[in-house]
Amino acid sequence: MKIEDKQNIIVFNIKKSAVKFILLFGIVSAFGDITYEGARSVYGPFLGYLGASAMIVGLISGIGEFLGYILRLASGYFVDRTQKYWLVTILGYGLLISVPLLAIAGRWEVAALFIILERTGKAIRSPGKDAMLSHATKQVGTGLGFGIHEALDQLGAVLGPLIFTAALTATGGYSLGFSVMWLPALITIIVILIVRMKFPEPRKMFEDTSVQIQSATISAKPFSQTFWYYSLFTFISVLGFANFPIIAYHLKVQGVIPEAQIPTLYALAMAIDAVVALVIGKTYDKIGLLSLISIPILTLPIAFLGFSSNAPSVIVGVILWGAVMGIHETIMRAAIADITDSSQRGKAYGIFNTLYGFALLIGSSAMGFLYDISIASVYLFILAAELLAFFAYFYLRKTPGKSQSK
Repeated sequence: MKIEDKQNIIVFNIKKSAVKFILLFGIVSAFGDITYEGARSVYGPFLGYLGASAMIVGLISGIGEFLGYILRLASGYFVDRTQKYWLVTILGYGLLISVPLLAIAGRWEVAALFIILERTGKAIRSPGKDAMLSHATKQVGTGLGFGIHEALDQLGAVLGPLIFTAALTATGGYSLGFSVMWLPALITIIVILIVRMKFPEPRKMFEDTSVQIQSATISAKPFSQTFWYYSLFTFISVLGFANFPIIAYHLKVQGVIPEAQIPTLYALAMAIDAVVALVIGKTYDKIGLLSLISIPILTLPIAFLGFSSNAPSVIVGVILWGAVMGIHETIMRAAIADITDSSQRGKAYGIFNTLYGFALLIGSSAMGFLYDISIASVYLFILAAELLAFFAYFYLRKTPGKSQSK
């Protein structure tokens, strides 16, 4: 056999293993999403059922989301420094057991602890998980790889709330719904342990296949100018992204659609997210960072449609919302893999997720405050943010770096 043929066989086997790794991790994420997205769909009503006030519900949600992003920075630094990607990722998924434990939470204080633990688990595992996925996606295209993973992930995000709704409808209480989540939570943990055994060192297997790199030394390198402009674009564009709870609040208080149909709209958005993830992922692999311009373009009309008093317009707005979520979760993560060194990726994802979380926190708080003044003021805020995102994007495109090779 010729040397060239042997090399082609090796390359083919590496790509085959990379696809298997991405699919298995997608299954892990799908069952994980069934667990926590199912529970998150009723966190507010459940806390109210246990006696928490609206202020307490908002405080718990805010603390959970804040920890869910800010801790990713520490987790990202830790995994890059120690190379304990699997340890941290498995620990994060292990905290999913806090979801079914909500079935025995008789007080809102106990439930709050479990909810915060679930958000903490997501924060702990995300940088390590994304870093390991980024190594495998290098073999199939970062956009397509993250798109496949996001599609499987969102399958769980659709099924979770539907499963919980069925359990809630059957009994009229929350206990059965949370108890059912033991099954997907345990499946998630079992599958992640299997993936760990099959792929102990994803970085060596899929990206750094020729030499071993000492991360402690390389991680000290500063991030490129492209990375920081990209981070600025991310922050500003997400700042003007109206999140679903705010849109859902509008639909409820204005009576645009029946309250019972709001969860169905969320499931629709998650399904759109999954489809768009595959399309935009492949597009990103062809045109690179140019695909990012779709984010401000699609984010702008969400406000005018989602906060409309016309039901068909709202449905279109929610479809666009799901599409933008698919873009966020796919090419925003894929771009990090293309503009950073493999030894810095955990830290890079930590910084990216922290900025993303701060943007959501500031933007959502601002929109909630402005909504009480007038819907028009919300429109102006989103318009200003996305116009600034356009400027940040053009500065990003002008910077030299890896991103310009596409």
